[in-house]
Amino acid sequence: MFTSFTCFWIHHEAEHLCHHRMRKSFTLCLFVFCQVFNDPIHGSIELHPLLIKIIDTPQFQRLRFIKQLGGVYFVYPGASHNRFEHSIGVGYLAGKLAEALRSRQPELNITDRDVLCVQIAGLCHDLGHGPFSHLYDGMFLPKHERGSRLMLDHLVEQNNFKPTMKKYGLKPEEDITFIKEMIAGPLQESKEQEWPYKGRPKEKSFLYEIVSNKKNGVDVDKFDYLARDSSYLGIKNNFDFRRFLQFARVCEVEDKDCKEGKRKTICTRDKEDHMYHLFYTRHRLHKRACQHRVSQIIQEMIAEAFFKADGHIQIEGSGGRMFTLSTANEDMEAYTKLTDNVFEEILKSSCSELEKAREILQNIISRKSYKFVGEIKPEDPIQDWEVSLNLTPKDFEILVIEMDYGMDDKDPIQHVHFYSKSDCCPSLQGSRIRTTCFSEQLIRVFCKEIDDESVEAAKKHFKQCVPKRGSALAQSVFSFKAVKEWNSLPTSLKLCTNFCTFTREVKKWILRNQPCQH
Repeated sequence: MFTSFTCFWIHHEAEHLCHHRMRKSFTLCLFVFCQVFNDPIHGSIELHPLLIKIIDTPQFQRLRFIKQLGGVYFVYPGASHNRFEHSIGVGYLAGKLAEALRSRQPELNITDRDVLCVQIAGLCHDLGHGPFSHLYDGMFLPKHERGSRLMLDHLVEQNNFKPTMKKYGLKPEEDITFIKEMIAGPLQESKEQEWPYKGRPKEKSFLYEIVSNKKNGVDVDKFDYLARDSSYLGIKNNFDFRRFLQFARVCEVEDKDCKEGKRKTICTRDKEDHMYHLFYTRHRLHKRACQHRVSQIIQEMIAEAFFKADGHIQIEGSGGRMFTLSTANEDMEAYTKLTDNVFEEILKSSCSELEKAREILQNIISRKSYKFVGEIKPEDPIQDWEVSLNLTPKDFEILVIEMDYGMDDKDPIQHVHFYSKSDCCPSLQGSRIRTTCFSEQLIRVFCKEIDDESVEAAKKHFKQCVPKRGSALAQSVFSFKAVKEWNSLPTSLKLCTNFCTFTREVKKWILRNQPCQH
């Protein structure tokens, strides 16, 4: 739902700060209307007219049909929100943080162009997601950020956006580069380059931390999805991003990767416990929802169905060329048409080639998901997977689950800079977090045969498959690197290497790599 206000009301609010600037802005924007969204998380949020024009394109509207949490919706009925509203929320918060820094520190020379570009980057950061969000990314895309860059280019070209950008004071060539860099990092990275970014100079390095913070993960993308996902899932969120916005400052800090030894970064007040809630809430959401064992196996079933359907789903792209599920991301016109609706398309199809994929999705709808056999933690490693069951490897699904605090096995607080009330010089504080383990891995085994006899047989023999603690194989299988190796395998290989064959794949990996030491 929208409400419109004239720009005179917007600029009148700033009259007491700079009367001349207010008159100039008013002259430029006299007939421009600013629209207000009624967002369930942030309340009434005001968006720049250029953002509204982006939202009103087919490339952005497709996000209405992509679930934010993918298959989690099949477990948590409240998880019905989509990438559309999350993206609007991130665009809004990006502007709020940029404006807060500008008003607090005028010496940073944050311009209207900077603020608008940061908002656009927040709004467009998820344009590249495919069906069921990260499910498609894990199957067919190395990273959705690359897709976001390509989709942004497609959006600008298809809607002839460059003249519109100029109308609102942007420089299209320079600012589009800046926006894409904020979404996914430098377009071309080289060790010889002192400053790899092209969109903005090094003096404004802090702007690259607002939407997607590569240094410590503290960014407005996380602020919105933690608040939004927690609300829809019914899980308590103890992190208040408004407090961060209130105390955020840009400070100069030491940086060993920088030639000059220093860089400007966004810091916060020395309230470590509050920042810890940010990372802890992320960990808890992943553990309770995203990595919920039923959510996980449903997502794997959807992935398996998509894999079987690939090649039999045809999507028309540019020039009338046809693309499949796995190749649609190579053509943005085809990709614009690819959303969660492909689930229904397969389910309702009468095509014989889609029979196997349709059967899997029908089992999901009928709540006939693969049955949980057991899970193994790194503390209880495995030695031998050979078991005497009347089941084949294809009857099992193995999921390797990772849960961390946002920085793999590292303490995220160690990478956040704090300043104190009495001293604005930032520092890295020694973490007082009691947790010493910041990553957790699980191996979960599911049985695809859901009849009671098969499931009981699998559970009965599952313990015989658990290797003994301390073995060389166990150390390699459950090392952090080994888990990463398994998760990097393409879906097609994972579908062929289930349960018993898992050991063979791990042994092959051991021959190629030295065993990891904890």
